[in-house]
Amino acid sequence: MTNLLFVCSRNQWRSPTAEALWRRRPGFDARSAGTSPNARKPIGPADIRWADVIFVMERKHQNRLQAHYARLLEHKRLYTLDIPDDFRFMDPELVAMLEDAVASCLAL
Repeated sequence: MTNLLFVCSRNQWRSPTAEALWRRRPGFDARSAGTSPNARKPIGPADIRWADVIFVMERKHQNRLQAHYARLLEHKRLYTLDIPDDFRFMDPELVAMLEDAVASCLAL
């Protein structure tokens, strides 16, 4: 089982959509979290330890993770998907972007 962690700012639309898509796939478990203290599920050290692969939606999320969790990230695969905060939960365009980008990073 490969543990996938999806991160955006407030954990409202992008990362929960990714979690919903990838937790259904055989061989994967997925979680989501946000970098903001006001996130629905704020990211913490346990999330990073749990993850085999971490996907952030924007470069600013990667920068925040590096600033707070540099040591925990040393041996983690981390990808920036470059998906802007322009979508609602399960938006069909967002779903397509996430499926393509994540599958490409995982070489599926």
